[in-house]
Amino acid sequence: MKEYAKTFYKSRAWEQCRNAYIKKTGGLCEGCLKKGQYNPAQIVHHKIHITPQNINEPSITLNFDNLEALCRFCHAEKHSNSVKRFVVDELGRVVAR
Repeated sequence: MKEYAKTFYKSRAWEQCRNAYIKKTGGLCEGCLKKGQYNPAQIVHHKIHITPQNINEPSITLNFDNLEALCRFCHAEKHSNSVKRFVVDELGRVVAR
């Protein structure tokens, strides 16, 4: 978590928003659901990333339209800027891309 966002992510407003959003989505990862998989959501991700400039804008930080419930894997994919050298195949084996 970035220093400028610590206060926000520890706030009651974010905690309530996050919990309500997870409840709205049934607690499932929206990224996995798009792939036909059912995995629990562990992170509520901001589609428009929070910055020092928009951290105090509820239309960005607390807006359900800007949120996505994701598992850790899908969240890492959203933030990954590099090409993955390995993937896990349908049998659970790690293979080169």
